[in-house]
Amino acid sequence: MQPDPRIPAVLCAAGHDPSGGAGIGADAEAIRAAGAQALSVITCLTAQDTCGLRRLWPQPPAQVDEQCRLLLEDARVTAVKVGLLGSTAMVKVLTGLLQDHPDLPVVLDPVLATGTGQSVADAALCNQMRQRLFPAVTVLTPNLPEARTLSMAADPDDCGERLLRLGCLWVLITGTHAPGEQVTNRLYGRNGTRAAWDWPRLPGEYHGSGCTLASAVAARLALGMAVPEAVAQAQAYTWETLSRARRTGRCQLTPNRLFALDADPSTGP
Repeated sequence: MQPDPRIPAVLCAAGHDPSGGAGIGADAEAIRAAGAQALSVITCLTAQDTCGLRRLWPQPPAQVDEQCRLLLEDARVTAVKVGLLGSTAMVKVLTGLLQDHPDLPVVLDPVLATGTGQSVADAALCNQMRQRLFPAVTVLTPNLPEARTLSMAADPDDCGERLLRLGCLWVLITGTHAPGEQVTNRLYGRNGTRAAWDWPRLPGEYHGSGCTLASAVAARLALGMAVPEAVAQAQAYTWETLSRARRTGRCQLTPNRLFALDADPSTGP
């Protein structure tokens, strides 16, 4: 059999952030930077900027389902990344879709609030994620507040263990919200693997760091990496995007996900 010439692709189902800092735009940049192709299906539209979220409009679930299935038939999809859901109905659609493609690795960024603190998920949506979506997830990437909410535990290790018991194969809990000069990210695997990474805390606030990390993991899984290696490389990449972040609006900084282009003389001044 001849090798499939199509570029490995990540099917992204997430919200649209018109500022470009987070959401589907962030996914596309992080995935392209890794050498894979991003396929973008929008779960909800938003009115937001680098200062915060003003409004959210969930998209019709049937529309999302149709778009995803068309792309899965057409492209060489080798991973899925799920971000902002926008409604409980979207959980049902995506769960059915993933159950029909059980061999695809799935990265879920369980967005419960924006970077500036606005809630985007109620208790019903959290429950639906736990019950329906988590058993289909390869890597769950909550920050510590999200992990505590979803697991109903406080200690990071307890959070990780409880989230594994809910069905996820791997859980990566990021420690940006914890105090200290170092940011500690912790990986938990259902196979017993435990790992932790310490990163120097960067100054400033960033819009889209969680989207960047989850998409970077998904892209590396799409390219065939094992989970621990994908997670390690994605963290290093994400830290670089934040260290080179740019001010594109009045408030939070935007990660520079295509920073490699800055060093390419062919891109011009």
